[in-house]
Amino acid sequence: MSEQFVTLEVHNEFVKRIEAEDNRQNKRIEIIEEKQAQISELVASVKVLAANVESIAKEINEQGIRLKEIEGIPKKRWETVVACIITGLLGAAISAIVAGIIK
Repeated sequence: MSEQFVTLEVHNEFVKRIEAEDNRQNKRIEIIEEKQAQISELVASVKVLAANVESIAKEINEQGIRLKEIEGIPKKRWETVVACIITGLLGAAISAIVAGIIK
């Protein structure tokens, strides 16, 4: 069986390259971890934003309901005024007719 040995110089070069690759991989992992942390922060921010948008949508809906109620007030007042005028005219007409019959 023949054994092959590498020289110390070849071995040291191999170790040097392995360590350089190890350092490069560690740097890549560090960058990926930083990006993952940023993504996690972004996800948390999006969740907060979604909750705020939902709250705003609910408030806008409630304000729409209140606005419809407020817009209906003048209509109801106008209907009341018209009803009073009609009632007054009918009352005057009936009073005139009754006064004409009684005379």
